[in-house]
Amino acid sequence: MNYEKYLEQNNYSKTTIEHYLKRFKEFTAWSKKYGIKATEIDYKTCLKYVKYLQQKRIQVQTINNHIVTLRNYFDYLIEANKRAENPIEEVSVKGTVKRVMHNLLDADELEDLYYSFETDSFNKYSNYKARLSAKRNKIITGLIVYQGLNTTNLKSLLLEHLQLYKGKIYVPSTRRNNAREMELKPWQVMNLLEYINEIRPEIAKYNQIHSDELLIPQNHFNDLVQRGIVKRLKAINQKAGNINHLRASVIVNWLKQFNMRKVQYLAGHKYISSTESYKQNNLESLHEAVNEFHPLS
Repeated sequence: MNYEKYLEQNNYSKTTIEHYLKRFKEFTAWSKKYGIKATEIDYKTCLKYVKYLQQKRIQVQTINNHIVTLRNYFDYLIEANKRAENPIEEVSVKGTVKRVMHNLLDADELEDLYYSFETDSFNKYSNYKARLSAKRNKIITGLIVYQGLNTTNLKSLLLEHLQLYKGKIYVPSTRRNNAREMELKPWQVMNLLEYINEIRPEIAKYNQIHSDELLIPQNHFNDLVQRGIVKRLKAINQKAGNINHLRASVIVNWLKQFNMRKVQYLAGHKYISSTESYKQNNLESLHEAVNEFHPLS
């Protein structure tokens, strides 16, 4: 299997594949010039390539983009048993400005979003479809505020990924996240049992769906989450932002409870640097809050 096939099998879009192959060819041209093999290149030599990119006076973000592409290629070589390790697994060039998310929700506020998500206010007979949708949307809310799943993760879930007898759910890998097995709250298990046995079959019948996807229907799913569910969550707590804001809140709360490696696993981050950025985000948010409410005279 060549690199292009590897990208296709990992569900990269056509545009991304073209972009990655272009970066790969640029690296190959440089390495060939110096007689370096990608299967043998080490960390120090990789840094020489980064320095070469810096000398071209391109933006830091673009250099980091090159690094991400190269890191992906080394992952391919590892999977193909052509390398034992990734020499630039945690390499990045400093200087990019990361946006700090404000007003992150604490654990109690996240849990309140779940408990306050109303599902029984609809008349069982006159608004049956709305009640079914509300029950499903509460399931999705739980997976956001307890497991920190994003829209891509939610869409990737299949019926077989539920392990209700173990109180767990398997979250498959995506282009940006690793797979992981996550604990479900007891009340999530109860609601999921109802969803699987009663709610989902009815939604499937209404929409004429015959699929193994856990959360249905999948058409316009992003709009369902962002404009439907998140909008209701914001009515419960104005601090609730989009799904990325909610996921950031979950990860920052995990960092208060667990070590960095465990949070990396729970979040599905491929690189520890991704997890560390949330720790930095939390510190910067704290500093801004201190400056706002306790200014130095």
